[in-house]
Amino acid sequence: MLTRLAWLALEVKYLEPAQRFYAETLEMDVRDGREERTRESGEANGDALTFAAGETDLVLRRPTGVPRGGLHTHFAFSIPAAEYDDWWDRLSERYDGDLKETQFGAAKSLYLYDPDGNCVELGQRDVDGPGIDGVFEVVLEVESLERAESFYADLGFETVDRGSERRRVRMNGPESMDLALELWEPQLGIADARGGVHVDLGFEVEGEVPTQVLEAVRDGVRSVERETDERVVVRDPDGHFLTFTD
Repeated sequence: MLTRLAWLALEVKYLEPAQRFYAETLEMDVRDGREERTRESGEANGDALTFAAGETDLVLRRPTGVPRGGLHTHFAFSIPAAEYDDWWDRLSERYDGDLKETQFGAAKSLYLYDPDGNCVELGQRDVDGPGIDGVFEVVLEVESLERAESFYADLGFETVDRGSERRRVRMNGPESMDLALELWEPQLGIADARGGVHVDLGFEVEGEVPTQVLEAVRDGVRSVERETDERVVVRDPDGHFLTFTD
């Protein structure tokens, strides 16, 4: 069973402006020595940075190998509910009207863009903080909702919502994982966000070896990039990279 989102990787054109955005604007800490577990190619340290988003790694990666990381990915960071107003006040001074806000029941989210065009959401969640403390949503662009929904259902995700005006499906991960995947056919969403293409996601597995997870979806993957008892890397039907690791 998938138990945790271990990493989300994004492609960045230049590391320095991306680092300033995540380290200074979003006040995230750099993790040392973590990129090697997310990449098969053994890239040089100067080609990637890894930030701490709670227990999840946010990897920023220059396009020097495969997997590259996602382009124009929309994803959501968890922040403590009580910190939301402070985040809004501080970021609105810097972005001067470019922030967007949406209410989801009792919770609010704000939206802004990083230097590489990824739509970053900061949403009120029941987390300890301080600051960013997890990734609770990732949006993937898919060619066929039905095919993608079936594939992720086989990985233990459950459909909880469907779009009435837009072709989208929201799926929650297994109970132990505070993560939702939004599957979108090509479109613009809130704050003109788009689903990511060739997104690279890593999942930890508990209670079974990664090869057992592979067997649940083998018929639906585009390709198997690596297969060992400790680590399986596949491409889903739309070309997104998924790693299952113990």
